[in-house]
Amino acid sequence: MKSLVDHLSQYAAYHRDPRNIASHFIGIPLIVVAVAVLLSRPGWPVAGLWLSPAVLLALASAWFYLRLEVRLGVVMTVLLGLSVWLGQILAAHSTLLWLSSGIAMFVVGWAIQFVGHHYEGRKPAFVDDVTGLIVGPLFVVVELAFLLGLRHDLKEQIEARAGGVRLRQKNAAA
Repeated sequence: MKSLVDHLSQYAAYHRDPRNIASHFIGIPLIVVAVAVLLSRPGWPVAGLWLSPAVLLALASAWFYLRLEVRLGVVMTVLLGLSVWLGQILAAHSTLLWLSSGIAMFVVGWAIQFVGHHYEGRKPAFVDDVTGLIVGPLFVVVELAFLLGLRHDLKEQIEARAGGVRLRQKNAAA
């Protein structure tokens, strides 16, 4: 199994432009919540809990994150839980509201992602490795930690493999 640094370095190699990284702070959460919304129907009561495809996917994802690193795994599990909670709230409404909100968030989230990759000049990571779909949300959390001045050791390891974030070039005419 690849390590945390392996996964994040491979993903980071596709995300070195700050505009692309910024787009992921909006696009990926929208996509994660959209998937939770869309997979919150159907659902079944099991032992007093509501079990849906969204819950099953969140549990499998949480297991993946927890196996990579417990601290980040706990953060990701909480965020996945919040996404599933929101998904179940929207799934409890009319089919029109449930479906339109899920599809809208999904489409807008991906549109933002592709704009970011336009600036990057590189295709999304999942095109070459489908695990990019599960690493993307973790990447956003880790990048937020870096912005908050946390996890210097992890940042150094990733940048040693993927390179640093490119500085935006200022307009020479200015």
